[in-house]
Amino acid sequence: MRFIKWSIITVFWLSVGSVLYYSLPQRDIVQIKGTEILRADLSGWNRVFYAQSDSGNDATLQNRDLRLINTRTARERPYVFRNEDTGFGWPFYFKLDSSNLQAEAQSVERDEWYAVTHYGLRSEFLSIYPNAISIRRVTGPDVQLIPWFNIVFLTILAAVFWAVWVRWRRFRVAKIDPLWDEVDESLDGTRTRIRGWLGR
Repeated sequence: MRFIKWSIITVFWLSVGSVLYYSLPQRDIVQIKGTEILRADLSGWNRVFYAQSDSGNDATLQNRDLRLINTRTARERPYVFRNEDTGFGWPFYFKLDSSNLQAEAQSVERDEWYAVTHYGLRSEFLSIYPNAISIRRVTGPDVQLIPWFNIVFLTILAAVFWAVWVRWRRFRVAKIDPLWDEVDESLDGTRTRIRGWLGR
């Protein structure tokens, strides 16, 4: 029973951590090498990793243009971002300016370094790209950027979880544990009576 309990707890926290890792903003320091637009069929099982169509377009389209931003990291590794509106869907970035961001990416200086704020994952196997949210020029590849939003958000989330857990514990001690004690006493009494009948 203890194994099942800890398995459920582990799966729950891994799920929460995965959703947070995918949804919270991250920043990569890269050089932007170019942009492109390709026609993508988003009707496969990996569609869940893509945002909806651009604001003002038909959201039911399965085949649509996908804007990509091609970059290179300080370790000379290629890294590709997609550039899609998130609209008012999940995650709540309310991004409605993907066309402007694409124009900004096209006009950057190729040898300069930029911090690309994004969410999501890059996986060649799953054919998914992180979604770029904004681009900001930085002094170089070694610049240190403090993720203030993530720090504040995770602190508030931890406080909420702690508050819920404390209240649940108090509720359990005040209401549920006495109920279980009564059930145990009732079962003990029933067992005693049954043993008495069997003894006769």
